[in-house]
Amino acid sequence: MSNKKEKQGSCCQTSSGGDAVITIAKEEREIPSSLEPKKTSCCSSKEPVLIPIVEVKQEASCCSSKTQHTEQKLDSSDSCCDPIPSKTSSCCSSSTTVTVQKEKDATDSSCCSSKKNEKKQELVFSDSCCSPDSPQVSSCCSSSTTLVQGEAAAKVSSCCSSEKPAEQPPVTGDGVQTYLIEGMDCGACAVTIEKHLQHVPGVEEVRVNFSTGKMQIRHTRDVEDIAKEVSKAGFHATLAGRRSKDVPSRKSMETPLLLSGILLAFGFFGSFTDTPPLLITLCYGASIVIGGYKPAKSAFYAIRSKSLDMNVLMTTAAVGAALIGEWLEGATVVWLFALGAALQNRSIERTRESIRGLMDLAPSEAWVKVGTELVKTSVDDITVGTVIVVKPGEKIPLDGTIVAGYSTVNQAPITGESIPADKQTGDAVYAGTINEEGSLEIHVTKLVKDTTIARIIYLVEEAQEKKAPTQAFVDRFARIYTPIVFALAWAVIMIPPLAGMGEWMEWVYKGLELLVVACPCALVISTPVAIVSAIGNATKKGVLIKGGTALEVAGALRVIAFDKTGTLTEGKPKVVQVTALEGSEGELLSFARTIEEYSNHPIAKAIAAYSQERNIPLQEGTDFRAIVGKGAQVTIQGEVYYAGNAALFEEQGVSTETWQEMMQSMQRLGQTVVIVGTKQTILGIIAVADSIRFTTLETVQELKRAGIQETVMLTGDNEGTAQHIAQQAKIDRYFAHLLPEDKVRAVEQLQAGGKTVAMIGDGINDAPALATANLGIAMGGAGTDTAMETADIVLMADNLEKLPYTMRLSRKALSIIKQNIWFSLIIKLIALVLIFPGWLTLWIAVLSDTGAALLVILNSMRLLRNK
Repeated sequence: MSNKKEKQGSCCQTSSGGDAVITIAKEEREIPSSLEPKKTSCCSSKEPVLIPIVEVKQEASCCSSKTQHTEQKLDSSDSCCDPIPSKTSSCCSSSTTVTVQKEKDATDSSCCSSKKNEKKQELVFSDSCCSPDSPQVSSCCSSSTTLVQGEAAAKVSSCCSSEKPAEQPPVTGDGVQTYLIEGMDCGACAVTIEKHLQHVPGVEEVRVNFSTGKMQIRHTRDVEDIAKEVSKAGFHATLAGRRSKDVPSRKSMETPLLLSGILLAFGFFGSFTDTPPLLITLCYGASIVIGGYKPAKSAFYAIRSKSLDMNVLMTTAAVGAALIGEWLEGATVVWLFALGAALQNRSIERTRESIRGLMDLAPSEAWVKVGTELVKTSVDDITVGTVIVVKPGEKIPLDGTIVAGYSTVNQAPITGESIPADKQTGDAVYAGTINEEGSLEIHVTKLVKDTTIARIIYLVEEAQEKKAPTQAFVDRFARIYTPIVFALAWAVIMIPPLAGMGEWMEWVYKGLELLVVACPCALVISTPVAIVSAIGNATKKGVLIKGGTALEVAGALRVIAFDKTGTLTEGKPKVVQVTALEGSEGELLSFARTIEEYSNHPIAKAIAAYSQERNIPLQEGTDFRAIVGKGAQVTIQGEVYYAGNAALFEEQGVSTETWQEMMQSMQRLGQTVVIVGTKQTILGIIAVADSIRFTTLETVQELKRAGIQETVMLTGDNEGTAQHIAQQAKIDRYFAHLLPEDKVRAVEQLQAGGKTVAMIGDGINDAPALATANLGIAMGGAGTDTAMETADIVLMADNLEKLPYTMRLSRKALSIIKQNIWFSLIIKLIALVLIFPGWLTLWIAVLSDTGAALLVILNSMRLLRNK
């Protein structure tokens, strides 16, 4: 028997047992010449074996297929794992048993190949290994073995499957799926979809929001089934987060409009020539069918769902016009309606995209630092704690903290600030912001779904779906108004002819006109489009408005109450005055810096930072000691120096009476006095205070110009400090010595006069007052998740600069909403008045309705450009 040696280079490893010799994984193996190995699968493994083969037993822990026999055994265990462990979720192990059996045809089946083998002495081991390219591995092993010797054959089938598991649709915590709905141009469309799906088996709950073009649904059916049901109603549904390949393009959606218009024009101009009347009528008829198919389909499902929308009214009008022989009128109605719907859809989609554009701000991949290598990785696969590298000019892909590097970062997408912020080690950075200069190494602190920009998108989309009080009222009005006018139209058609007051055709035509005029489409969309536009504009400027209610309240504000610390002021003490009583100012600061350098107290840090900025040198100090509640001390050249309050020096026997008037004067200005000296003398006094922000005064003045009647400051500080800050910021009133519960009572006191009051703070310490006020406004939301949750409006930047803009935007939104409502009602009234004298034609009625809706949308879109 001659032997052959084969090199094995698979990723699988097998340990042998029993009488035979099987050595796998980069080892040599001896094989009888009568048993030629043959590779029959996609695995690169070759496993020739020296053994008297008679039968096979194949077992795999992850496989559902098992073939077993029981005689002389050879057991080998195979372990096949993905070469990239971080991407492997499970591995399979298999055991192979070989015994004697009579000859059969051998079939080798694996997940990669299957072939019929001829009767011959043959041994084939086929192992398929995990693909290193697969980002997700659920089962990574497959083994098929075929053994033939003379009259013996065995077949083992692998359970490996080349198919990837079906993608599961994204579901929220309460089992609700979100779909994007295309084609809605009126609030009634949303009602039609809701009512249709409520009668579909398996649908438990459904809500459709016209403003955002989204549907929230809880169901037990397939995603495709839900999309088909929505398409029956004349609209297109796509599961949010999934790119649908069969989404109708704008060109395909507008093709019927174009064909209908061409046929209408051919019929109209043909009527002035010798074109046969029948051909002209056919052109009009074809125009009605092509242009009116979609609204007729939607009308059918609206009627079946017991709802009346614009599609029902327009379809009725077009069919009625055709029945009474007004083919031109009918075709004109259909084409104008289709044109208006297309223009409305395009305009409304622009408002909806005002937020969706934020989703593209953060990159989908990041450079991950692995040792000394940089590996480009999907942000979905990056975990908290990973270190990523962001090169100059790139967008930061995930929230994190800088661990190495220095740069300037443009944070406008998050905070709306136009001036880039300097960033260094220890500073926080946000996904979607732009690294402008240096390379940064960032320690990831949040997953992609939890980043600040992801939270903003989620909260804004949630806010867009909340109805404002005005919108809720208009919707209730429309639900009552439409059926009443629909019934009135039928009364106009039936009663006058029956009473002998005119011809049937005359009153049918007037009734059809009334049907067209009846649709309150412009009225219904007057509010939501304005609110969505305003919220989208504000978000891009770094202001998060959480719903139409917050927007309306902001537009009606008359009083704003400010927290002091961290809102009107910086929230960080700074040195405001240095008075040297003995020696020079530099010497005084040198002693003070040496004492305070070892302390973590905010005032000590302020003095140390002030001295460092002025390059004041440190002296050699020893024996530092903090004196609780009074100050600190340090020994310099054998002399003990102190920095603290008056009580500390009085304990040392040093009189401060000479300087009492100066210190009291400083304290009346809200300053904290720090005395520096020894046991014998006072060297000088340093005054430290929390200074107002540089934007505070201008912001307060802008608010008053924007219509705010009164500004109020709420603080826990003493009377002197409160008065000083109020004077600097030009605040009208202030309340001092307030605990958190006192701030709540102060807000209630302001509300008692019937005024709409907003409270602005940091969103955490002032939470009770924020909740009590008519409108809670939080600052610095980019760094605080709590602020984004608790407040009605969040200023993402840590300053008041955006507050006047927010007030002006809210007031303009309220003004536009009122304009839209009055314009819609006046157009309806004029149209109704013109019907009965016969001055209104059917196509003018359609033009007035769709034209009014389009003008309302365009008027609302002005808010997108508000600066």
